[in-house]
Amino acid sequence: MRDTMFHVALLEPEIPPNTGNIIRLCVATGTELHIVGRAGFPLGERTVRRAAVDYWDQLTLHRHATLEEFEASRDESRIFCFTARTDRRYTDVSYRPGDALLFGCESNGLPDSVLERYGDRALGIPMPTGIVRSLNLANAVGIVLYEAMRQVQGW
Repeated sequence: MRDTMFHVALLEPEIPPNTGNIIRLCVATGTELHIVGRAGFPLGERTVRRAAVDYWDQLTLHRHATLEEFEASRDESRIFCFTARTDRRYTDVSYRPGDALLFGCESNGLPDSVLERYGDRALGIPMPTGIVRSLNLANAVGIVLYEAMRQVQGW
């Protein structure tokens, strides 16, 4: 397999099918997946495997007990956080190989303390109608990851 282009990190994911879809996305793009903190389900659970059934053994998965442990494993200046609570867009950044894309759990997103600490690296996906408060986690990961890849690959 080629060098890892990006890292996707999920802070305490709660919904197995979302994580399963993100596993499939990571395998398709050569992205490493980091599960940070306690997942709301066993990672071997059948519902996660169902969404990524043929790809589980192709995934590069890292487990981190805490956010601090994850941050220590990466260049912290190249960790980007994603939230619905900012006006700064995910397209306002120039991504580079090795960047980490950090997403919060489905019910609460990332804690305010994390967003404050990351400041201008807290980014969002515009939702022009203002009708919904957030996008599905797997969809958000796909949107951001493919924009990062588009920039780096020159698509």
